[in-house]
Amino acid sequence: MVSGVAVMPGAFSQLDAARISEAIDWQQHTITIFGRKVTEPRLSAWLGDSGLSYVYSGVERKPSAWVKPIVEIRDTVMDLCGAGMNSVLCNLYRNGQDSMGWHADNEPELGPQPTIASVSLGGARRFRLRRTDHHAESIGLDLRHGDLLIMRGQSQRQWQHCVPKTRRAVAPRINLTFRSIICDRKGAPICPVS
Repeated sequence: MVSGVAVMPGAFSQLDAARISEAIDWQQHTITIFGRKVTEPRLSAWLGDSGLSYVYSGVERKPSAWVKPIVEIRDTVMDLCGAGMNSVLCNLYRNGQDSMGWHADNEPELGPQPTIASVSLGGARRFRLRRTDHHAESIGLDLRHGDLLIMRGQSQRQWQHCVPKTRRAVAPRINLTFRSIICDRKGAPICPVS
């Protein structure tokens, strides 16, 4: 396995993906990739503590308020990974054509060694990791309903990850990626973590 990356299979297997999905106000955003505006190939929502904004792919996200089912998951995630979390990026992959390209969660707001805790709900999807400095070195993981993936330490500096498109028939998948915004884009501390 990759240093700083761990999977807890079935940690949230008791959750009902449909109930969680209904609690989230899903939207499809336009993002900038290589200077070009494109529609994200998935639905998403940004939830978090008041006043926390997050910028990725050229879009500043202002958080929607926490909703009860996500707060309950967040609290369990914090216990399991031993880190505070004040925000979550929710992604809904409706089918195999919805995807997430190669990236690292290394934005300045997350600090130099963020802990990212990712909960998968619904259909299984392939999650890929590749070395930032050597793309030929890669691994794939099938994340299933209820799995918790934790990435910490230097993992976001040394590895990129993605959820590639697939032609296989796959059920809808929700991914809740919890994190802590600890500073502004210039590195100034902003607030304590929940």
